Amino acid sequence: MSAIELTNVSKSIKGKQIIKDLNFKVEPGEVFGFIGPNGAGKTTTIRMIAGLVSISEGDVTVMGHSITKEFSKAIRHVGAIVENPEVYPFLTGMQNLKYYRRMIPGITKARIDEVVSLVGLEKAINQKAGRYSLGMRQRLGIAQALLHKPSVLILDEPTNGLDPAGIREIRQYIRALAKNENVAVIISSHFLAEIELMCDRIGIVKNGALIDVQSVDDTTTDTTELRQVSIEVDQPEVALESVKAAHQIDGDIVDGLVRFEINKDTIPLIIQTLVEKDLLIYKVETSKTRLEDKFFDVIGENVIE
Repeated sequence: MSAIELTNVSKSIKGKQIIKDLNFKVEPGEVFGFIGPNGAGKTTTIRMIAGLVSISEGDVTVMGHSITKEFSKAIRHVGAIVENPEVYPFLTGMQNLKYYRRMIPGITKARIDEVVSLVGLEKAINQKAGRYSLGMRQRLGIAQALLHKPSVLILDEPTNGLDPAGIREIRQYIRALAKNENVAVIISSHFLAEIELMCDRIGIVKNGALIDVQSVDDTTTDTTELRQVSIEVDQPEVALESVKAAHQIDGDIVDGLVRFEINKDTIPLIIQTLVEKDLLIYKVETSKTRLEDKFFDVIGENVIE
């Protein structure tokens, strides 16, 4: 059973269809990135999944339960942070969690301690939440969303406003959550580099329509896809001419580095050639097609119509 499945989900406001026949599913333990430009319909879709906005047509099922027909049974499997996590700044982190525990029966003190450990807030949990950094508030918000052991965790822009260290922390926690708790995580974001690092699959939405769903691995495992290779070697000119002669590959020298645009399978052959010429290789760097490149290939530059 999929953790969550959207079937022909549409949303109309004042006669205008802003979300158009969305169809996708997310499996337990999977991190699914939901990306698109501003105004594409990401947050509206997130709100429909979380039950905060009504669905005009279609349905969302969570662990087999329909949001439209079995709302209480479906929504109990969902934890969500839409936009920013809300906390009571005059309460400690622990008091915030105990307050939220009162809303859902059956949450034990042991479960609170478990989620605190899961998001790495053990040292700060008894401090006033008003003193928390933005990253710590995000982690407390995730802890709140996880209290009732949801099967689906929805995060709308979870790294928005964080510094690089905070972004890395949240990324690590999200990956750990999916793996250790077997939670299906849906992340809405426009930070494409972070989505590429966090997610297993991504769905691209444009003007309310889902136009592509692909595995993030598809951007890294294609051995025929061209990529730029930069090699630091002791004799760049000799290296360039040796590779040209042996493999009929054109390249150039930029800032002392020998650069080629080749497919993945050719890289070992080039390195072998340089070694056979007794050249000293200090560094080899490759850059693949990024999610950002694929994103603009799919949606184009002028994305809001």
